[in-house]
Amino acid sequence: MNGIDWQVLFNVAVMAVMAMGGWIVGRVTKTLDQLDTDIRTLPEKYVSKADYRSDIHEIKTLLTGIRDKLDSKQDKDAHR
Repeated sequence: MNGIDWQVLFNVAVMAVMAMGGWIVGRVTKTLDQLDTDIRTLPEKYVSKADYRSDIHEIKTLLTGIRDKLDSKQDKDAHR
């Protein structure tokens, strides 16, 4: 093989490596875009711990109030 054949082989190898690198960069970019989209929609899908705790506390307070009212009604019915 003379000098030109080696140059052609080298150019083909560099082109193949660059194509593979371009494909990898494209896949990484696509994956990062999808991750960015997922992260931006995260607040719409999930509840924060603080919000959850606040809601549960409110529900427990309401249930305690209902229980107390039922207990006081039961006490009134027992005295009849």
